[in-house]
Amino acid sequence: MMRQSTSHWRGRAIATATVAAVVSLVLPGCSAGSDSARGAQTPPATGTTPGAPPPSAPPTPEPSPVPSYPLSTAPRTVPAVREHAPARGPGWKPAPAARVVVRPADAAALSDEGRLLAGELKMGFTQTAAPRPGDVELALGAKNSGAPESYTLTVGDGRVRVTGPDEAGVFYGTRTLKQEIRTAGKAPEGTVRDAPAKPQRGLNLDIARKNFTPDWIEDRLREMGDLKLNQLGLHFSDDQAFRIESTSHPEIVSTPHLTKADVRRITALAARLHITVVPEIDSPGHLGAVLRAHPDLQLRDVRGRPVKGAVDISNPASAKLVDELLREYIPLFPGGAWHLGADEYQALVVKDPQASFPQLAAAARQRYGPSARVQDLAAGWLNDRAAVVRPSGKTLKAWNDGLFAGGVVPAAKDLQVEYWTGKELGARPPLAYLREGRKVVNLNDEYLYYVLGQPNDFAYPTGRRIYEQWTPLVLRGTTPVPASYDDQILGGRLAVWADLAGSQTQAQVAEGIRLPLAAVSQKLWDSRTPSLDWAAFRSLADGLR
Repeated sequence: MMRQSTSHWRGRAIATATVAAVVSLVLPGCSAGSDSARGAQTPPATGTTPGAPPPSAPPTPEPSPVPSYPLSTAPRTVPAVREHAPARGPGWKPAPAARVVVRPADAAALSDEGRLLAGELKMGFTQTAAPRPGDVELALGAKNSGAPESYTLTVGDGRVRVTGPDEAGVFYGTRTLKQEIRTAGKAPEGTVRDAPAKPQRGLNLDIARKNFTPDWIEDRLREMGDLKLNQLGLHFSDDQAFRIESTSHPEIVSTPHLTKADVRRITALAARLHITVVPEIDSPGHLGAVLRAHPDLQLRDVRGRPVKGAVDISNPASAKLVDELLREYIPLFPGGAWHLGADEYQALVVKDPQASFPQLAAAARQRYGPSARVQDLAAGWLNDRAAVVRPSGKTLKAWNDGLFAGGVVPAAKDLQVEYWTGKELGARPPLAYLREGRKVVNLNDEYLYYVLGQPNDFAYPTGRRIYEQWTPLVLRGTTPVPASYDDQILGGRLAVWADLAGSQTQAQVAEGIRLPLAAVSQKLWDSRTPSLDWAAFRSLADGLR
């Protein structure tokens, strides 16, 4: 009996366990440790049938998956940003309700930048101290909080913030954001910290020998602004033409030409794009257009033959006319620099200037002493023109072959040397200027001269050659100066010279300089070896057109 009874209860226990196992598989949430598994010890819920198993607990909802983002990569821009701290996140893209926001305290300084960006990204613009999610905020940092023209662009929490110590830096941050949207459709998460390697970056344009329309010039300014270039040199007087309206000497002005209203529109647009327009009245050479109206001022050699484009610098009337032009145009160009020219004065390209131009030699001795030569008279001319412009506070520039060695009259110390050639008679290599402590700007004619028609062995520069071979240290030919002089080299400009003006149309010039200008912008913003190869850089530049 006892064995049978024990066996009977063991069988019932096995059956009960089997049922419990099936229930645990069918009813989610039931487990050996759950309240439902201990239902015999729990009072039945109201409305349940006594003795019936308790209802199972509702299933616990699964948590929503958290998006997982890879680390962001640096934005693709021209010029490339110098530093990008990656982060995880969706990035930012313009949305219908998003705005470009400028705080009221910064409105006077940054409203132009804000409205420009808002128009480009098809967003609203407002002045408020309360940005919303999705907005782009532009703000000035404290003075001296960073290098000039630097900026920080931060993308996170669905917003963008661009800050800089000056207006130019904030503007360049907006150029980066614009290009990010253009290349990728969105700005990557993370922080860009960026600043230029060189303070002077730009384009030099010869509008004297070829007439370029105001609209064409303004298009180049917009292109330059997006490339973070900040100087446009305007060479508007030469042997072929004088291209800006004049009230002091209307007789010298060529047709067609820019009116003063045209110039004001050009300089106003340039200012909004943080570009300085640097005018150049080249003297004492390259004044042929002026001399056609004033032949009495033309330089003549010992045989009485006129010298092309050169004024007689021993004649006080020559200085009077040029100074009147300088004083007329100084207020027309509000930017902070002026180019005095001084290159290729033909009296100094002959073997013996004293013998060829005795009147100049005599004037030099009379003014500067018995050992003075023609080059000293030319140096004095340059210094005198500098003295006319200097009270305006503008930075003064002159071409390197207008500064001479070994004379009794040195060129003014505050003249920045625009180095373009080492091929002139008595050529001085770049180190001669650098060792004097002079600041130098790079316009190396080997890489940076776009000469229409390609005369005199010039060849159109290519973006690839500039991108792969040139740096700001390469001032003459293809050999760099020692890196120890890097701080004295202030930057550079691509130069368009219209020697054979009819050889290209305006459209052809614009297309011809597009990639060289992009390459120059890269090498002046960051003179380190670029991370992209030429093919990738060209593809990027093409995509940003």
